[in-house]
Parts: sequence; C-alpha cells; structure tokens
Amino acid sequence: MGRSRANVRYPLMLTILGFAMIATFLVLIMMKKMSPIAALVLIPAAFCVFVGKGAKLGDYVIDGVTGLAPTAAMLMFAIVYFGVMIDVGLFDPIVRGILRFCKADPMRIVVGTAVLAAVVSLDGDGSTTFMITVSAMYPLYKRLKMSLVVMTGVAAMANGVMNTLPWGGPTARAATALKVDAGDVFVPMIPALAVGLLAVLVLSYVLGVRERRRLGVLAPDEVLVTEKETETVLVGAGGAAAGSPASGEGSGTGTEGTATAGTEGTGPDGADDERFAALDPDRPTLRPRLYWFNALLTVALLTAMIMELLPIPVLFLLGAALALSVNFPHIPDQKARLAAHADNVLNVSGMVFAAAVFTGVLQGTGMVDHMATWMVDVIPEGMGPHMALVTGVLSLPLTYFMSNDGFYFGVLPVLAEAGAAHGVTPLEMARASLVGQPLHMSSPLVPAVYVLVGMAKVEFGDHTRFVVKWAALTCLVVLAAGVLFGIV
Repeated sequence: MGRSRANVRYPLMLTILGFAMIATFLVLIMMKKMSPIAALVLIPAAFCVFVGKGAKLGDYVIDGVTGLAPTAAMLMFAIVYFGVMIDVGLFDPIVRGILRFCKADPMRIVVGTAVLAAVVSLDGDGSTTFMITVSAMYPLYKRLKMSLVVMTGVAAMANGVMNTLPWGGPTARAATALKVDAGDVFVPMIPALAVGLLAVLVLSYVLGVRERRRLGVLAPDEVLVTEKETETVLVGAGGAAAGSPASGEGSGTGTEGTATAGTEGTGPDGADDERFAALDPDRPTLRPRLYWFNALLTVALLTAMIMELLPIPVLFLLGAALALSVNFPHIPDQKARLAAHADNVLNVSGMVFAAAVFTGVLQGTGMVDHMATWMVDVIPEGMGPHMALVTGVLSLPLTYFMSNDGFYFGVLPVLAEAGAAHGVTPLEMARASLVGQPLHMSSPLVPAVYVLVGMAKVEFGDHTRFVVKWAALTCLVVLAAGVLFGIV
C-alpha cells in the first residue's frame, strides 16, 4: 500500500513541479529579476536537482541540445544570410514602399507590420518572417518613438495564424499524429483562419490608432524621407519629425506609455545608429549591380525551403556562403560582415541552447508527460461529446507551455482517443488543435521568438506581458469562428 501511494504521489509531484518551474520562469523574466538565458538554464537545473535527478542533468541537457542543434544552426546562418541581404540593399525598396504607404502614420505602420508579417509568413518559417519584418519596420518605429512591443506582438500574432499552413509545421504534425490527410485538416480551416487573420488586422488598427493618439502624425499631404549617414530623418510638410527632439513627441513625458515606447527594449544609442545606417543609401556595402542576383538567390532559397529539397539548416548554410562569396569576394570584407552580425548570432543561438536546458529537463524528468496526462484526466466526463471544443481551448496553454512536438505527438492522440469514444472525428480534433498557434509563437520554447525580440531589442518579459492577452483573444476568435462555421 505504501509503495502504491508513493507511485501515485510521485507523478503528482512531477506535475506540480512542472507547472511551478514554468511559472517561476515566466514570473522572474517578466519581473526582470533574471535574464532569459540565465532563467532558462538555472531554473530547470534547480528543479532537476529538487526532483532528485540532478545526476542525470547532463544527459537531459545533451538530449535537449541535440534536439535543438539543427534549429540553432539554421538561425545562425539565416541571420548571417538575411543580414548580408540587408547590407547589400535587397530590402531597401520594401522599406521605402512601406514608408510611402505608411506616410509616417503610426496606425498605418502597425497595420503594415501585420500585413508584411503575414505575407512573409508564406515561406513557413517564423525566424525568416521575423528577420525580414523587423529589418523593414524597426527604423520607422524608432524614429516615430512608437512602442516596439507593439511591433513584436503584432508580428508574432500574424505569424502565428499563418503558421498553420500545411508546410508551417503544426498542421503536418496534427495530420501525422492522427493519421489523416494534411489537406483535409487545413482546407476546411481556411475560413476560421481568415477570420483570425482579420482579427489580427483589426487589432493592429486599434493599436495603431492608440499609438497615433499618443504620438500624433506627420502632415499627410507630403512626407519626405531623407537618409544620411547614421540616421533616418522623417520630415513632414513644414514641421519636425514626429518623435524628434524638435517635435517633443515621444520624449518620455506627459502621456501614458510614452517612456515605454521611447526606451523599452532599445539598446544603446550606438546600436540604434547601426540600425539606421542599414538604410543609408550611400553605405559602402550596397551592391546595386547584384540586386537581381540577390533577389533570385533569396527566391530560390525560399522555394527550396518550401519544397524541402534539403534540410533548412543546410539551405541557409549554403545560401550564406554563396551570398558572402559573391557580394564580398575579398576575405577582409567577408570577415567584416560576419563581425557586424556576430551580436545577433550569439544572442539568438545562445538563447536556443539555453532553451535546450529547459526543454531537456521538462522532457527528461517526465514533467511534461505528467502535466499533459493530468490536464487530460481533469476533463469532466460530460465534456466527451465536445472534445473538439475542449481541445481547442486546451491548445492555448498546452502549446504555450510545451513544444509543438510534445503537444501534437504526446497529448493530441490521447485527446483524440477520448473524443472518438463520443463520436468526435480525428479531423475535427486535428483542426481544433491548431487554434492555439497565435499564442504558441510567443512561447519561451519557440526559438523564433528570440530572433524577434533580439532584433527588435525588446525584453522578452515585456513582449510576453504585452502579447499574451491579445494572442489568447485571437486564438479564441479562431475557435469561435470554427464552431460557428461547423469546422470543429
């Protein structure tokens, strides 16, 4: 009897400790008591020792690192590749086009962020989406003193909705786990996902209007963009740029949240100068004669990624090597470009390997399995006929607190089995499981989110505080649309 009670208590203890570990991590980084890298390493290590499996910590970490090493390699070379493309001017026309559309209007800039992130998300890779979106939009947000967490939040939500594309990952995982066709899962979900994307655009409009009221807008009849040396100056007809010292907008006084927009998550002045220098039309790294080569290389790279001709890390490794060799044939120039992007590479890859400790301990100790089992067990018996709806609701916290692999291959089959006993089809369950993706993209277990906050110079805790409520609302809109349309 004593052994039986101990066996029951141990899984319960692991369940409680799993939730406690995640809660401790989120609280500490949101309160800025620890840096994300330190929290991702030290907190799981402490809990691993507390569980009594400290001797196996090394094995858990190695398993986690082994699993995330391809992702870290992909991010490293993707940052180098897109960094070089920014240096040589590939995205300058996009930035200028968006700027002409936005006309220095904060509302248009936020909506433009959502549209750009959604369009770029068609490649199915979140890291690529965030690198391009931040590179294009960051200078606008900085010069207008707009809130950078608005940019990261809107980009993450737009990408989360688009992440449900069959080649994006979650749909393929759900189809594989439940042995159904990915097309049969995705195509009926299109109306609900379209409503979700519309919700992101509406939210972007609302947030943009709020930013406009706080900061004002330049004269709409004429906006001139002048880029000199290390700064981008937006000059309105007969007035100073919004957010500039002359205008007084966004100076950190007078309006609620202004200090946040002007200072939150930004680096030192030198870092900002470097970012504005990336758009200098006279910078020595520009390669206008190679523009179409670089454009075709990027299209070919994304096409090969979608067609899965080679593993994504290999594609970016080859792409980065080719881009460096053609655009900067001299070795000193190549070294200079690598050095220019070394900070981003180190920050992002370091964060991924730190996250490997967190995921390794969660999985190795069995915490994640017991957490999933507990959540399934607490579902009331009477909810059986509504398991698709239950799965949609559970997808929010579960895909946030665990990896997509853990949810789709570990939890979804159990939920589907419970639903099948009450006549709920695997297709309905698979569609419902996609609902939580807008929130999942801001999970601390998603490597791409560190690319987003790192390039935007936003604290992860600030991003989390801002985005969770809006992303959860977007998920619920998708779920409600699915129920209304009879999809789930």
